[in-house]
Amino acid sequence: MELAPKKLPDHPGVYIFRGANRAILYVGKATSLRTRVASYFRRDLISTRGPIIVGMVLAAKKVDFIKTDSVLEALILEAHLIKKYQPPYNTKEKDNKSFNYVVITKEEFPRVITMRARELENSSLKIKYSFGPFPQGGALRDALSIVRKIFPFRDTCTPNKGKPCFNAQIGLCPGVCTGAISRSEYAKMITRIKLFFEGKKRILIRRLEHEMKQKASLMKFEEAARIKSMIFSLSHIQDVALLKADFEQKLAGNESFRIEAYDVAHISGTNTVGVMVVVENNQPQKNQYRKFKIRTSRNDDNASLYEILSRRFAHSEWPAPKLVVVDGGTAQVNTAEKAFREWGIAVPVLGVVKDEHHRPRNILGKKEIIEAHGNAVLLANSEAHRFAIAYHRDTRGKEMRTGRKS
Repeated sequence: MELAPKKLPDHPGVYIFRGANRAILYVGKATSLRTRVASYFRRDLISTRGPIIVGMVLAAKKVDFIKTDSVLEALILEAHLIKKYQPPYNTKEKDNKSFNYVVITKEEFPRVITMRARELENSSLKIKYSFGPFPQGGALRDALSIVRKIFPFRDTCTPNKGKPCFNAQIGLCPGVCTGAISRSEYAKMITRIKLFFEGKKRILIRRLEHEMKQKASLMKFEEAARIKSMIFSLSHIQDVALLKADFEQKLAGNESFRIEAYDVAHISGTNTVGVMVVVENNQPQKNQYRKFKIRTSRNDDNASLYEILSRRFAHSEWPAPKLVVVDGGTAQVNTAEKAFREWGIAVPVLGVVKDEHHRPRNILGKKEIIEAHGNAVLLANSEAHRFAIAYHRDTRGKEMRTGRKS
């Protein structure tokens, strides 16, 4: 393998994992290319980057990179490359419909907003431009707040209302609401934002320099000074928020032993639901519990389990488990293991077998894992069963009250 993290620069940019025949497997952004790529070769990769990415690293043959001037530009380049090449492990790691986009509406004074892919597909808005996909919603919001300080824009206010909106008062809206900016001048601002999100910063700076000189020659020195400030900000992007987010993501890799347990509940195939519960260091993490209303086969526990796992592992923003526990015997364990093999996930699976009174009778799986984590496994399984039954009762109760079938 031509994987040599030590040769990468300590600089923001985008890294590209390639497989056989130089096929692009995965694209990511980094504050430090050297540090981020090196993190893929740590022994605890499964806990720091997730089981899907383990499969990607095993399939990779080479890592390429592209340096950028800032983390913000790395974020934008990452989105451009994901859209262009649709790398398989980017889409495996996150549900396509969960990706985020920057949208510019088709209006007299266009709005600049963010939307998820599923919202974009079902929206009645007239869209002029959209940029993405961006894998991380939080990073995109931070990025857009940085861009907005350089190029103020409208998002929610009503044009020419007369009263300044809150963002206009703090300099983040150019005064669309008060009529302080003309349609043509605002169109220029939108064009600047468009060029920036297209990754054309150098072209944008050249255009701004030309505009600045024009304004100065016409003795419009105040306007020339504003443009000069834009040029300076573009040349010295202060993406502290993005650096902080990247640092926090690294810290998240130092997590404790995370167990995820899954269970399915229904009555004769009706109101079928599933749940995920989390136990870390023998403590339930109830704020991380998740509910799933089954959409596919409702009278097949294995099919329901497969659906739950596929939906769960589409969420790369959730911490990766070090152990998965399923309620059931060999069939359920096999279902989970087969799914993980298909998705390139490397995470051990245990199954909790119950007796006729639904009490734990046996745990299936690797003996050393059971010996080390047996009590936590039983706790997680018990919590999953309790949570699933409660969710099922709630769903069934709502159906009885409304008369609508789930």
